[in-house]
Amino acid sequence: MFAVALIVLAAVIAALWLDTRGRIGATQEELAKRLRDIETESREARSLARQAQEGLRDAQAKIGALETRFAESQNQQLALETLYQELARNRDEWQLAEIEQVLAIAQQQLQLSGNVRAALLALQLAESRLSRSDRPQFLPVRRALARDIERLKSLPALDVPGLSLTIDRVVASVDALPLAFDERAERPASGKAAKTVPQTEEGFFARFGGEVWKELRQLIVVRKVESPEPPLLAPQQAWFLRENLKLRLLNARLALLTRDEAGYREDLRVAQGWIRHYFDVRAKASQGALAQLKQLSSASVSFEPPSITDSLEAVRAFKSRRERSN
Repeated sequence: MFAVALIVLAAVIAALWLDTRGRIGATQEELAKRLRDIETESREARSLARQAQEGLRDAQAKIGALETRFAESQNQQLALETLYQELARNRDEWQLAEIEQVLAIAQQQLQLSGNVRAALLALQLAESRLSRSDRPQFLPVRRALARDIERLKSLPALDVPGLSLTIDRVVASVDALPLAFDERAERPASGKAAKTVPQTEEGFFARFGGEVWKELRQLIVVRKVESPEPPLLAPQQAWFLRENLKLRLLNARLALLTRDEAGYREDLRVAQGWIRHYFDVRAKASQGALAQLKQLSSASVSFEPPSITDSLEAVRAFKSRRERSN
């Protein structure tokens, strides 16, 4: 019995060993298969990792390139902003220098010739230039320009072009004015002709003396005149008389443009005196010229020249502040 039991036990143990061995073999095969799968997956993972690393390197390279481009673009933007600011500053300085020059010329025109219209146009041009720039820092200058513009506009208006045109019309009419001594000069001439008829019968020396005396009388003419400043011309020299009268009128126009009240009135007074003394005042042309000269004499051309120093000082102060800030 014991032997049978041992045989049975041995058979059982052998069966268990065989079963365990079969299971271990299957397990090993399973493990080997899994290891192969894991190795395959590991290789794939390593491949993916390498691809990821390469992609990361590419991405880093691209990011670096983008950062470089971004830095370059920032530098370019900063350079452009600096250039724009420099150009704007230079443009402002150039604009202020031009406005200062225009205002200085307008100030000279006011002081030398009293040309209010030219100064007003210069101020309005400067204000228009600054208003188009639309910069807040120009507001003090624009306020000063506005004050000077209102000051010039409030001055009494003088029609200088109209008065100058009237003087030109009188100058143009001088050649058509009839002389007053034409008729007086003809009467003694006819008398002389009558006296020369019997003198033809006199001797040679008498005729020679008469001719010499005639020539001397033509060279030297003594006349009593009421005008304090008559032209030093003989009555026969009408062309010189008319040219001197034109010269007086042109001097009056020059005095008008320079606002010389005394010279203006003196030239018109002398011109009227010459017309009354040397020209036929009964003629319509003479009366028209005298009427225009009287109208011209009634105009007051003198005035206290205004100043636009407020605008000039504002521009110069603004330029000085900019120079100190730079």
